[in-house]
Amino acid sequence: MQDSLFPDDTPPEPPLRPRRNTPPAAGPDSDETPAAPATRRARDSGTVQPMPATPQQQALAGRLPPSLHMGTSSWHFPGWDGLVWQGAYTEKRLSSQGLKAYGQHALLRSVSLDRAFYRPLSTLQYIEYAEQVPETFRFVVKAPALVTDSLVRGEQGQGKQDNPGFLDPRLAVDTFIRPAIEGLGTKAGALVFQISPLPSHWLRAMPVVLERLSLMLEAVRDALDGEQALRSQAPDVVIAVEVRDAAFLRADIQPRLAEVLLQHGATYCLGLHAKMPPIEAQLPLLRRLWPGPLVCRWNLHRKHGAYGYQAAKDLYEPFDRIQDADPETRSHLTRVIFATAARGLPALVTINNKAEGSAPLSVEALAQEVAAGLQASDTLSPR
Repeated sequence: MQDSLFPDDTPPEPPLRPRRNTPPAAGPDSDETPAAPATRRARDSGTVQPMPATPQQQALAGRLPPSLHMGTSSWHFPGWDGLVWQGAYTEKRLSSQGLKAYGQHALLRSVSLDRAFYRPLSTLQYIEYAEQVPETFRFVVKAPALVTDSLVRGEQGQGKQDNPGFLDPRLAVDTFIRPAIEGLGTKAGALVFQISPLPSHWLRAMPVVLERLSLMLEAVRDALDGEQALRSQAPDVVIAVEVRDAAFLRADIQPRLAEVLLQHGATYCLGLHAKMPPIEAQLPLLRRLWPGPLVCRWNLHRKHGAYGYQAAKDLYEPFDRIQDADPETRSHLTRVIFATAARGLPALVTINNKAEGSAPLSVEALAQEVAAGLQASDTLSPR
């Protein structure tokens, strides 16, 4: 199974507390950007009503492995009326009240909480998120940029100077790991350190980057399994590292990266967008970590290029239908999910609206392929 499914190279959330300082602008791959106005009169008050699951969705959810959690990047989209919501609501209303309704969807058992990337969240804020979703729900959370970005950036995202907190062990634990786990508890699914694109001087010093990463992950593991014993509050939490430079996959770097991840009990997060090679070119790194959990963030259809997030947003809004199906990526991802779930290991997959046009529909399409694969496996297995 390992060889067939992991082939060789021939594999905005709501602001819960008002703040005085304005956070940095949302990154291009985030869904923390304003959505287009709803096409019919939207409500800005009242409880957000979930869209009732169809019998087909309920049956599909029942066929998926319990270790699989799929969801979207954020949840504040008026265009999901009829998919996730029952009724037209403003983006503002969905940002503040939509998560509870989102969590009742039969297939949406996770969400990417990207807001933490732009400003660290407090334990209380994480608690408030966790209280809105079922016990079986799992959050995927991005670490703050003050830990994972090598540069201090201006309001428009331009690098201004080196960031002294880049991959800092203490910052990683104090501003991210501890508050996330203490707030989310068992609903902490994957805590992701997304290393932002590196400037040229860091790309020329990749061994130094990996050494810093190793020291940070060592501190994270100590916090989880040492005297603080944070893992007791979130036994199934996965620590993952996502990268935004193909240099991490070079033949001279990839083995060392895998070694660092294995040494500290972390995994690699598949990042599916045009800034990185396609999924099949990332699978060799995942295979070095096998068997292990799966964390995947499917952000952007490759047709739009590395910097095509705005173009995709303009094309796909209001995100109510799949417009650019990507069956090849979906097929590869299905096989990785299948292999992971077959081992009973956690699989956490979040999908952006900009991947195919509508994240909830992408989740449903992926779920159908996974369920079909599991059914075929049961049919073919000896009794």
